[in-house]
Amino acid sequence: MRKIVVALSVVALSVVALLAGTSAMAAPCKDAKGKFTKCPPAAAKVTAGVTKDKNGKCHLPNGKFTACPK
Repeated sequence: MRKIVVALSVVALSVVALLAGTSAMAAPCKDAKGKFTKCPPAAAKVTAGVTKDKNGKCHLPNGKFTACPK
């Protein structure tokens, strides 16, 4: 009896986790009223201020390494 109860509770928690995950994926493309809207485009990668050093590595203005723009 105990094994059946444990198995059913695991299945129930799995279903709840699955349902919570699908609703969280749809949330970013809703407006303040809860209606679906077109998702904004992904942010463009910042390439302004990127400089190459003498070894050919690219740096941001704050000194951190970054991928070199193409």
